Amino acid sequence: MEQNLNNALNDFILYRDTIKRAIRWQSDYIYPVAAAVFLSAGKKPDAEKLKDVRKLVRGSVSAFSNFRGNTELPLIAILAAGDDPEGDFGRVKANYSLLKERFMASEFLALAAAMTGTGSGEDFSKLAARAKGIYKRMRREHPFLTGSEDSVFALLFAKDPRPDDELINDMEECYRLLDLKFPKGNGMQAASHVLALDVRLARDKAERMTELFDEIRSLGGKFGKDIELAQLAALSVCEGEVNELAALVMEADAFLKKQKGYRPVFGHTVKERLMHAAMIVSVVLGGSTASTVAGQTALSLIAAQQAAMCAAIMASSSAAAASAGAH
Repeated sequence: MEQNLNNALNDFILYRDTIKRAIRWQSDYIYPVAAAVFLSAGKKPDAEKLKDVRKLVRGSVSAFSNFRGNTELPLIAILAAGDDPEGDFGRVKANYSLLKERFMASEFLALAAAMTGTGSGEDFSKLAARAKGIYKRMRREHPFLTGSEDSVFALLFAKDPRPDDELINDMEECYRLLDLKFPKGNGMQAASHVLALDVRLARDKAERMTELFDEIRSLGGKFGKDIELAQLAALSVCEGEVNELAALVMEADAFLKKQKGYRPVFGHTVKERLMHAAMIVSVVLGGSTASTVAGQTALSLIAAQQAAMCAAIMASSSAAAASAGAH
């Protein structure tokens, strides 16, 4: 496992830098997302293919499309990591049109269309209808916290074979249990959504996530309690002892700390660096998790890890842009 993590860390930095050279002038918050997409797919990014896919995207949508902005680079990475970018993008756009019939258009809805598969037609229409029903119930439970970013999770829940009532009850129980430890907010709600995609008991999932947070803290890692929590939840559903997961996160963090873009003063904050460390460990452990969890649940958990990572980092980017504008 240690060698796998070392390889993944080196690949992550290589992939990030390759993407950054090929696709310039993107937010520094978004490049790690794209690198993790390739890491998850087990594919090395090709600079020329990335440029070709960018031309495909920009030639197919307007400058004001929700497939541009913060969504553009993750979308380019998802398409470039596949074998049929043009066909996949056609299906993603068709699915986005179906989603817009039920949801308000947003960059997160575009991300949902990109991340949840490239199936099309009647099946996706049914999926979108179920997702909207789940989303309405999520808003009913938390009207001030549920926003466009939760459309990603609503669509993941719609792919889950469990009944809607069971899913809603699970996420609400996870939320209630996490509320005993973490501050209320979008981060904790997103974490409850990630945990609810795992079929284990809510009590066990919330307890494991809390233990992981405490274990990382005991090792000197100041893991954040806001948008970072969704990524912590994604890591906590991976296989392995809590102390082993925490040690892997700290090992990854120590590596990142020495890399360009993560050094003190200039670069990502300590909390962001730890979130990226947890993200990379989640990717490395994703295969072992998938091998121990059946069928669609395994796919949902891997997608949830990616959704948590994308949504959290996109939120970071938006917050940073707003802060810069305020000055």
